[in-house]
Amino acid sequence: MANTFYDPGSQRAARVNDLFDGIASRYDLINDLQSFGLHRWWKRRLVRLANPRAGAPVLDLCCGTGDIAFSLAERGAVVTGLDFSEPMLHCARQKQTGKTVPASGSPNPKFVQGDAQKIAFPDNSFEIVTIGYGLRNLASHETGLREMQRVAKPGGRLLVLDFGKPDNSLWRSIYFAYMGLFVPVLGRVFCGNAAAYAYILESLKHYPAQRGVADKMREIGLKNVRIINFLGGVMSINCGEKA
Repeated sequence: MANTFYDPGSQRAARVNDLFDGIASRYDLINDLQSFGLHRWWKRRLVRLANPRAGAPVLDLCCGTGDIAFSLAERGAVVTGLDFSEPMLHCARQKQTGKTVPASGSPNPKFVQGDAQKIAFPDNSFEIVTIGYGLRNLASHETGLREMQRVAKPGGRLLVLDFGKPDNSLWRSIYFAYMGLFVPVLGRVFCGNAAAYAYILESLKHYPAQRGVADKMREIGLKNVRIINFLGGVMSINCGEKA
């Protein structure tokens, strides 16, 4: 049976937006449960790899509730977090309440609603562009990568964190079984919606994962492309630099 939230056609963006609007308030909790808290370590690793200089303009796409954006800002970057889902951005802004306001008087990160496939920023705007658990959810990951490349400055870095596909067939089968059986149960218990979390596996099946993303990065002209795998490829970070 097809997943309620997975649509490979023209309604993909609307379905995904409905999904994240519906789970925004429980998003962090379920991430902690399904990954046994490891998602926080993977995000920190992404930020360490980004290693922004103080004052560097950084864009975090599909920022969700803001974990990566906040961590980048704590390292001194000037961060814009962009997401399609207003309820997710609301959660991010709630986290920001009570945090110290920078001397500039402007919030950092700044959270804005927008489309990662039509980024409303000029070419060559950011030294670093990150996306965590978002490229897989775009109607076209190729378009998403090209947009990331477009808004990155020459020499700028692109970093993609997402679910991967292990090369080992046995480990991949075990991992897919976990994603297909246990994770939807968490979704039903804590969100009242198993389909919202069964979507992860469905979307992953149609996603080229780390090797396909690396190939596309090379195809569009990025250099120094590499893959960092975790847990045998269950999770991965793709890195590349704009020529």
